[in-house]
Amino acid sequence: MKAQELKQLTNEELAKRIEENLDALATMKFQKATSQVENSSKFSLLRKDIARMKTIIRQRELGTSTVAAQ
Repeated sequence: MKAQELKQLTNEELAKRIEENLDALATMKFQKATSQVENSSKFSLLRKDIARMKTIIRQRELGTSTVAAQ
């Protein structure tokens, strides 16, 4: 999911999506252990999405903007 789409969500919705992604990641780890993973690239995509969501939540806590300082 893109960052612009995630920024439109509330913190509660982001936290819910983080939990869902963590559950999906755990499930995929079990599938990997039993050699049932079909698309191993989803691991990195899930981790990046989780990090992206956590970053947005943290930026809101600090009150910082995403615009780079000039």
